[in-house]
Order: sequence, then structure tokens, then C-alpha cells
Amino acid sequence: MSWIKNLVKISPTTSSVGNLFRNHESYTLLSRFCTALQHQQQQQSQTVQETEVVQHRYEGLAPTKEGEKPRLLVLGSGWAGCRLMKGIDTSIYDVVCVSPRNHMVFTPLLASTCVGTLEFRSVAEPISRIQPAISREPGSYYFLANCSRLDSQNHEVHCETVTDGLSTLKPWKFKIAYDKLVLACGAEASTFGISGVLENAIFLREVHHAQEIRRKLLLNLMLSEVPGLGGEEKKRLLHCVVVGGGPTGVEFSGELSDFIMKDVRQRYAHVKDDIRVTLIEARDILSSFDDGLRQYAIKQLNKSGVKLVRGIVKEVKPQRLILDDGTEVPYGLLVWSTGVGPSSFVRSLDLPKDPGGRIGIDEWMRVPSIQDVFAIGDCSGYLESTGKSTLPALAQVAEREGKYLANLLNVMGKAGGGRAFSAKDTELGEPFVYKHLGSMATIGRYKALVDLRESKQGKGISMGGFLSFFIWRSAYLTRVVSWRNRFYVFINWITTFVFGRDTSRL
Repeated sequence: MSWIKNLVKISPTTSSVGNLFRNHESYTLLSRFCTALQHQQQQQSQTVQETEVVQHRYEGLAPTKEGEKPRLLVLGSGWAGCRLMKGIDTSIYDVVCVSPRNHMVFTPLLASTCVGTLEFRSVAEPISRIQPAISREPGSYYFLANCSRLDSQNHEVHCETVTDGLSTLKPWKFKIAYDKLVLACGAEASTFGISGVLENAIFLREVHHAQEIRRKLLLNLMLSEVPGLGGEEKKRLLHCVVVGGGPTGVEFSGELSDFIMKDVRQRYAHVKDDIRVTLIEARDILSSFDDGLRQYAIKQLNKSGVKLVRGIVKEVKPQRLILDDGTEVPYGLLVWSTGVGPSSFVRSLDLPKDPGGRIGIDEWMRVPSIQDVFAIGDCSGYLESTGKSTLPALAQVAEREGKYLANLLNVMGKAGGGRAFSAKDTELGEPFVYKHLGSMATIGRYKALVDLRESKQGKGISMGGFLSFFIWRSAYLTRVVSWRNRFYVFINWITTFVFGRDTSRL
């Protein structure tokens, strides 16, 4: 009978456990509590793993050691940065380039790609071709990234990778230690704080800008032929407005008028009489040229059907812009080309600036306030203490500065001043002196302007016409970086002359 007594003793406990499992609500709460604990543990584990990944990704290039070549870090792949990398002696330095694009753009011919005169790849030169050591030498690299912060005390640059959006890899951060740093990060298009420019206008500074202009132009041409479209809407779609009467704006207007007269009117016969081009400028177009050449350009642009309007844009809306006198100008394509100004990165740097907000430099391209840092191209300008005026944001200025600094750094490296904090007593040689080689601009209809004088008051060649167009093409063909791209450009010109421009929207 003892087993019966034992059964009676344990029955309350068994009953309580049974009640617990029979109580569905209690079971549910318990399961949820367990799930929450497991979820919390998983989150903590995942956070630790992500932290480890972030720490691993944030590692970068450590400072160079004895026996290794000093590291030259170049921020930017424009005219200045690429000319510097081309001329640097890679037996002295390891070259590291950080830029959001892996190519240099030959900007004088960029307007020709918008209408199909040239192919896009004809004006883009890969960095690895300009400086082969970047893809061959073990200590030289190119990183597709933007610089987010400069730590001059520790000789480090903080970077963040560039991706194509949320559908690709998330951007991550890393650091690069440098011995010598060259800021050649260029400038950005000036909007002068005008509302709506960033949202509605297209700039003409990069290859993807030219691609966007071409796609928008051809899309408007095709949409304008759709049945049932109103007359006013058709005129708006076919109205191309260019804001800015500098060389870029004038050259694009000339290329566009050529495209309209020679190709659009043949292949879009139904809308050929409605398409038009308007060039808006606050002052005089091509102000860097003398009055005779400017008057010639105005005459030729008028013959090509380009309407010149003098005015200041006050506001840009999705389908129209408003001038200072209240005039509303409807548009289907708006190209903004009003000059450049300091980029947001340059503005964020705690460095001395020139009167225009660019990075302040001395006569040797150095940033005087910190060691081993140089600045060239559109992002830099002379400090007031030098007594020199800031040079214009031109390709020939940037290229000349890049060539000069490459030679200076080569001399510095050969003298043992390539490493960080080792160039204080190094003889720098002659300071940089810029000599203007002249200006050129095409205006369409196989016409161009050539002004080879150092200034408007100087003596030299100054002319316009077909001969100037031949000189313009010959000069730029020789200035294209590689023989490969020179061949591409030459073949593109011949193909366009014989067969016309392609109107495929790819």
C-alpha cells in the first residue's frame, strides 16, 4: 500500500503541472517570453558580428614603413589630378587615387557627345591607362570612393565608398594614411541659390550628364510626334533652353543647332519646324573673347537658329523658368552652364580659403597651414598673402598645375623629402607661373573662334571661321590623352560627316 501513499503525495504537483500546460494562455506567454529572449540574443549576436564587420571594413591603408615607398594620395581624377598622376615617378612613390569616377573626362569635347557627334567612350580615359602603376604595382591603388574627412594631424583621410544605390552594396568607410596628399577634387556647378535648379536642370560636367541630356532630348523628339498632343505642349517639349553664355553653353548650343539642322529635320520631319534653342545669359556671351569675336559668334548663332536672350533666371519650375523681368520661358530640356564654385567637401575643410572660397595655396601649390598637403585645379586658389589673383577654372590651368606639382614632388622625393614630415628643408625651386595659351570655342556650322593672345590687349592670332574650326579640331585632337581615344575621336568625326549623327535612344 506504500505506493498508493506515494501516488497521493505527488498527485498535487502533477496536477499543477498539468494545469499549467492545460492553460493555453500561460503556455503562450511562456513561449513568447522564450522567443523574445532568443530574438534578443540573436540581435546581440548580430550586432557583435556587424560591429566586427564594420571594424574590419574601417581598417584601410596603414602608414608606410621603413623600406617601403612613400605614399602619394590623390583625391580626384580631373585634369589636375590625372596630369599629376601621369607625370609622377612611380619608382619613388606609391600612388593611391580616390575618386567617385574611374576615368578622366576630356571636357572640351563633352558637348559633342550629347548629340551623337562623338561616342561617350571617346572622351573618357581610364585612370589605369593614364597611370598604369595603379593596376600593376602592389602598393598603388584606385578606390571608388569619396573623401569625407581630412585628419591632417594624423596624416589620414577618411573615405566612404560610392555605390549605385540601395540595390547594391551598402557604402562602408575606411581610412588611408598618406605621406603626401594632393587635393584635386575639382569644383561643382554654381546654382547661385536659385530655387529649382538642382531638381529640374541638367549640368554638363560629366559623361552621365551628357547621357542624360541625350536621352531627354531624343525622348522629347519622339513624344512630340504622338497623336493628340496639344500644340503648346509640343512646342514646350521641343524647346531646348541653355542657361549660361560661356564657352560650354555656346558650344553646346552650336552642337545642338547643327544636330537640328542636319539630322532632326531629316528624321523628324513632322516636328522640324517646332524645335528651337534659346541661350540665356545675364551679361555678354563669351566674355573672355574680344568684342569682334563675340559679335561674330552672335551672328553665326542667329544664323543657326539659336535665340539669344539677356536676362537673369530667378526661379526654375518643372516645365518653365522665370526671368528677373517676370517673363516665363517654357522648356522641355534645360541645360545649366553658369560656371563653377567650391564643392561641399571643400567648404567643409577647416583650411584657409582664397577670396572665392577655394582652398588657399601658396606659389608652390602647398597648403601653408599644414604639412605635406597640396591643392591643385579648380578646388584651389592663391591666398591673399601671395599677392596673386586666383586663376580661372580652366582645363589648361589645371593641367599645367598638375604637371608642375608632379615635377616638384619628383624632385622632393629624390632629395629624400617624400616621407611625411621630411620636406621642411627641401629646396622647392621656382614657384608656379601660369602663362595663358589662348582660348577656343566652336559655334556650329563648321565655324569656331580662336584667340591665341595672352590677354585681350595683347598681340597674337585672333580669328573666327572655318579655318578656326580646323585649328580647333586639330588642337583638341592632339590634346586627347591617349592615341586610342585620338583614333576614336577621329573616326567618330569622319563617320558623322559621312553618315550623319545617330538618333537611337539607348
